[in-house]
Amino acid sequence: MTAPHAQNPAPERIRVVIVDDEPLMRTGLRLILGGAPDIEVAGEAGNGEEALAGMPGWAPDVVLMDIRMPVLDGIGATRAIVEGASDPARAPRVLVLTAFDTDGFILEALRAGAVGFLLKDTPPAELVGAVRSAAAGTNAMSPSVVRRLVDLAGASAPAAEPPADPLAGLSAREREIAECVAAGMTNGEIAAQLFVSLPTVKTHVARVFDKLGVTNRVQLAILVLEAR
Repeated sequence: MTAPHAQNPAPERIRVVIVDDEPLMRTGLRLILGGAPDIEVAGEAGNGEEALAGMPGWAPDVVLMDIRMPVLDGIGATRAIVEGASDPARAPRVLVLTAFDTDGFILEALRAGAVGFLLKDTPPAELVGAVRSAAAGTNAMSPSVVRRLVDLAGASAPAAEPPADPLAGLSAREREIAECVAAGMTNGEIAAQLFVSLPTVKTHVARVFDKLGVTNRVQLAILVLEAR
C-alpha cells in the first residue's frame, strides 16, 4: 500500500489591518487587498483608538493608517504601535494613507515610525506591491519622495542657526552605509557597491539604527537628507 503524499503547508499570508474613518475607503481597500492570494485583511478600525484596541487580536504584519481621524489620529496611533512593541523588529509595519497635497503631517508620521506612505488613489497593483514590500522589511517609499517630504516640512520653518549634524556620531563607514540606505539601496546592493559581505552590511545598519535611535530605513533616510 502506498503511503499518502504529505501535503505542503499553506504559505503564510500577510495580515493587514486597515485604519481609516471613511467606510467607503475601508471597503475599497478590503476588496483590493482581499483579492491578493497572499494577503489577508485581519481587521478594520475607524480611528486610532479602535486600532490600538484591536491590535493584540489582529496581530497584523502591516497596518494601512490614515492620518486625519477623530479620537486618535494616525500619527498618535503609529507612535503607540511602534513604541508599544516589545520587540521593535517585530512591530507591525505602518504604511500611511494620505492625499499628500493636503496633509502636512506625513513627515511627523514617518518620524513616529511609519515605514512609508501611499496616496489614496494608488493603483491596486501598486498598493498590493507596497504592502508586500513593507511586510518583507523593505522601503515602501522612494528617496525622491523622502526628500519631498523633508522640503514640505521645512518650507514654512523660520530661519534659524544650522542644527547640529545628526550623523556626527557615525564612523566614516557607517555614514557611507547610511547614505546608501537614503539612496533606497537594499542590503545586497550596498554590499555589492562597497565590496563587503552582506552580514557586514547588516551589522553596520543595525549599529547605525542604534546610534541614531531610529527603527526603520525611512527614518534613517530622513536624517541623512536633513544632514545634507
